[in-house]
Amino acid sequence: MTSLAPAAPRLVLADRLVSRTLATDVVLVAAGAALTAILAQVSIPMFPVPITGQTLAVLLVGATLGAVRGASSLALYAVLGLVGLPVYAPQADGTHLTGFLALAAPSFGYIIGFVVAAAIVGWLSERTWDRKFLKALATFVGGSLVVFAFGLPWLAFVTGADLAQTFAWGFTPFIIGGVIKAAIAAALLPAAWWGAEKLAERRANDAA
Repeated sequence: MTSLAPAAPRLVLADRLVSRTLATDVVLVAAGAALTAILAQVSIPMFPVPITGQTLAVLLVGATLGAVRGASSLALYAVLGLVGLPVYAPQADGTHLTGFLALAAPSFGYIIGFVVAAAIVGWLSERTWDRKFLKALATFVGGSLVVFAFGLPWLAFVTGADLAQTFAWGFTPFIIGGVIKAAIAAALLPAAWWGAEKLAERRANDAA
């Protein structure tokens, strides 16, 4: 006999900290886009793709908000840059590409990858993969690789680079930083969950 009862919602860190409403969802999605924009400014200029803090933001946003809100947050970030806001990583001269110029940039494929990576990381986090260090590390390394899966073909198409040059420009320089960012996120999320559980226990004790 099949039960018609709705499945229990899969909780992520944000749901443990705040009650879920439409208003809080909107605020969290906007906050995730803002965090990504801020960490995008932490940038080391390189040709044709800079090293930035964006991927760390993508991992944290996806894990904290879950698949739908995480992907929505990074989609919002992408749209904000396309409509003219200086939210993407700066160029070597400090200016920001927006609109069609950003869309035609070698690095824009990574921004598309951010949306998909946040969705995948969020989906895994909804299944508790962000609560223990090793599973969180695997989640975040996987999420980082998803970004490259979109970024590298776009870079090759825009620049006309061959396979070896594409990896030399768009992957190899980012390996060490990517592992570090994944490890940072993998340390932060279990620690944040521990703190959230302690806070929930304190609230329950105070209410008793």
